[in-house]
Amino acid sequence: MLDAAGAAAGPGETFDPAALAAIRDAGLYGVSVPTAVGGVDLPLVEAVDVWAEISRADGSIGWCLFASDVALAYFGAYLGDEGADAVFGGGLPVMAGQFAPNGTAVRDGGDWVVTGDYQFGSGMLLADLGGAGFMATPADGGDPSYRFGCYPASEIENRGNWDVIGLRATQSVDYRLDGVRVPDIQTFDFFGPVVHRGSAKHHLGVLPLTAVGHAAWALGVTRRMLDELAAIAAGRVRMGASGSLADSEFFLISYARLESRYAAGRAWVREVCEQAEAECAASGAEASSLTSNRVRQACAHVKQGGADIAREAYLLAGTAALREGPLQRCFRDLHAGALHFFGSNSASVDFARSLLDGV
Repeated sequence: MLDAAGAAAGPGETFDPAALAAIRDAGLYGVSVPTAVGGVDLPLVEAVDVWAEISRADGSIGWCLFASDVALAYFGAYLGDEGADAVFGGGLPVMAGQFAPNGTAVRDGGDWVVTGDYQFGSGMLLADLGGAGFMATPADGGDPSYRFGCYPASEIENRGNWDVIGLRATQSVDYRLDGVRVPDIQTFDFFGPVVHRGSAKHHLGVLPLTAVGHAAWALGVTRRMLDELAAIAAGRVRMGASGSLADSEFFLISYARLESRYAAGRAWVREVCEQAEAECAASGAEASSLTSNRVRQACAHVKQGGADIAREAYLLAGTAALREGPLQRCFRDLHAGALHFFGSNSASVDFARSLLDGV
């Protein structure tokens, strides 16, 4: 059902909201969200498996799902009781937004008045709540702090601009906030979040938690790419070849190596998730810089590796991948996802520095 919903979304459109309703009905929404606010709060490796399997069905749906899930995990864990009641009192909302500090805010009573221009609000057109990062200047004019906040998604000024090569059905639009009032109780400090509820994973903080979602997404779409390649191998005969792809030693070696690279990346993601969660459970505090950076690097590794695997699989499939279909969709999505901050070289720089600090 999710595969069909994703494929049916035309250029400039988002997928049918019924897809998210089906995920919710299956009990698979909020897998990283604290149970105290209505989430499922699975162990991190199990959350990875859920996000990966849904992303395997469709990259755009999986992307919007994990993005909403991890955003709700932040707010569910880090808001005080009054804020959590305001956000989650009616059940788990759908949340979307960009949390880079692209806005500025001034204090007015109990609210922050936020103005800024944002991009990549993945799923914003399906969302109940929008999220934003902003630099908040106190009423007394002191130093600003970097805060995350949420507000009704209807408050945005939608600027579109999502004519893209991949992840086309996420509707990751540009948007503007112009004097939007965000209650202070619905915000938290990015650099010093307090864990009010949840489990060990919520001590990881924003960046590692988000990285895990991106890693799961990359694993799911890469898995679909390889599954589709395997499905055509037996019946596909390239022009001038004496047999099918499955009879070609070159194809067999190449396919085996692609599967091995995928499996190695998946194993590393699962390993770092287990290690990070165990570290936070043992300490009751945030993970070390090395652990956090290892999680981010594992994510960047499978995102960049997924794009590389997709390109090789696309070439191995020949003209079977040339026309619209799952292979082409996965190829486009993986290359789009690899351009995200969580697939960038910044994770590698931070990870390497952490390793060298211990030498």
